[in-house]
Amino acid sequence: MNNLRSTVATVWRIAIPYFRSEDKVAGRILLAAVIAIELARVAIDVMVNQWQNRFYNALQEYNWESFIWEIGVFVVLATSFIVLSIYQLYLNQWLQIRWRQWMTETYLRRWLSGANHYRMQLKGDAADNPDQRIAEDVKQFIEQTLAITVGLLSSVVTLASFVVILWGLSEAAPLTLFGIEYPVPGYLVWAALLYATLGTVLTHWIGSPLVNLNFEQQRFEADFRFSLVRVRENSEQIAVLRGEGAEQSLLLNRFGSVVGNWYQIMSRTKRLTAFTSSYSQAAVIFPYLLVAPAYFSKKVQLGSLMQTASAFSSVQGALSFFVTAYRTLADWRSTVARLDGFDMSIDSATSLSAEPQTIDVVSHAGDSIDLAQLLLKLPNGLPLVAADGFSIGNNERTLLTGPSGAGKSTLFRAIAGVWPFGSGAISVPSRAKLMMLPQRPYFPIGALKAAIVYPAAADAFSVEQVREALVAVGLPQLADRLDEDSHWNRMLSLGEQQRLGIARALLHAPQYLFLDEATASLDEPSEARLYRVIAERLPQTTVVSIGHRSTLHEFHDRKVELIRDGDRFALRPAGQAADATADGSS
Repeated sequence: MNNLRSTVATVWRIAIPYFRSEDKVAGRILLAAVIAIELARVAIDVMVNQWQNRFYNALQEYNWESFIWEIGVFVVLATSFIVLSIYQLYLNQWLQIRWRQWMTETYLRRWLSGANHYRMQLKGDAADNPDQRIAEDVKQFIEQTLAITVGLLSSVVTLASFVVILWGLSEAAPLTLFGIEYPVPGYLVWAALLYATLGTVLTHWIGSPLVNLNFEQQRFEADFRFSLVRVRENSEQIAVLRGEGAEQSLLLNRFGSVVGNWYQIMSRTKRLTAFTSSYSQAAVIFPYLLVAPAYFSKKVQLGSLMQTASAFSSVQGALSFFVTAYRTLADWRSTVARLDGFDMSIDSATSLSAEPQTIDVVSHAGDSIDLAQLLLKLPNGLPLVAADGFSIGNNERTLLTGPSGAGKSTLFRAIAGVWPFGSGAISVPSRAKLMMLPQRPYFPIGALKAAIVYPAAADAFSVEQVREALVAVGLPQLADRLDEDSHWNRMLSLGEQQRLGIARALLHAPQYLFLDEATASLDEPSEARLYRVIAERLPQTTVVSIGHRSTLHEFHDRKVELIRDGDRFALRPAGQAADATADGSS
């Protein structure tokens, strides 16, 4: 019961924001229409139940006129039911796509807002495969929630409608066993209740493991799919290393988890299906067995017998909603759990930047980036980099060096405002434009021009500006391919990608340009040419580079390094001892 309450509360928390959103009017009208049509369908079912009594009595009495009339009544009822079913499906699908569009936009905004997607990876939260959460789980959640909600409502209304009918029929066809009548008021209702309760208890006992199995199956499927994408993204490195055998082994290992869990689902589903199928088939004949003695003793007509069987089936079906929908409910609960985990992960990443013991990135009126009492930590809480009283002045060229793992790239991430672990303050000039170029730049799939000017819109720069930047960085062969669509991170070598990264910087002309080994894949002469291009075309830009080559020194007028200072690395002017005072000047 606690699990059910928790699931319902979670579903309410996930679902209700849409019906309070800017699209709430359309959403509420569509939902009300779907529910109203379902109620109308139940009303038609009640009328069909009453029709059965009249129709079969007409057959028993050989009443031709009544028979023809009832055929006409059935045509009207059947036509109404068909029309209502068609429009219910249409409106249901309309509601689904509007609801899904709103939820997808909301999740994308929350996931991508303020580098949440990056912080979620750093924290290692349980929201694995966000692509699956947004693309598949949202769709399944909406479809299943609507199906279960409408189905449950229909069962409740059906139960309320047919219990009255079945109670009355219990009086007309009293319980008869071995020729003896037993005056049990509403015995058909109690029989349906007992039958459904027993079926529900046994169904839950047999099928409860399916909830966790379905959850695990979705996770294993997503992990396998992600691994396939990883192979595709890194096919060059795999081919060069002759790693196909190792990759095949890893992929088959992940797929083995899919297969193993699927076999468990098969086994459990077989047992559940064996019971529910037997239960459903027995439900067909059960009411006839109860009423047959009264019929054969001629206390009720054929119409009453058929109406009783139909009403019993409706009541039993309503009470057995849990039985018939168990597999859907199990899958739905696992979908709800995944979306709930995704929600909590996003909220956790969002709150991380607001915690007291995090790095405070603030704007100020000066023209330098200032680090005050800054202590960067690893996600596990261990200290990494300490810096205090350090400034990056306007229009300086600074080279940052230090051993691998010292936290150079992490310092850049902190300045960019995406590294939350640590304390202290980073002051950045207000309205300053910062650009970070990593060793492996990112290019979205699409037209080359759009990939180069990213994250700006494709039309933010003219074709001539982009071509000029390509020629400047030594890629004139790409100048005529700006409209070509491709996966540029796969098509181009890392050196070409780094040249494109510099071209992006030339176009955006940031006030602060941070180069995290952004030219490391180029030979030294090519690297030198690019730094000269930066100096010529971006004379007002402050450049901070991470690099290990001695040839970089001539392009920077200031050198700083990260050196070991106890349990952390400290930022110092190059050549200064660890225990000296760092005043940030050079």
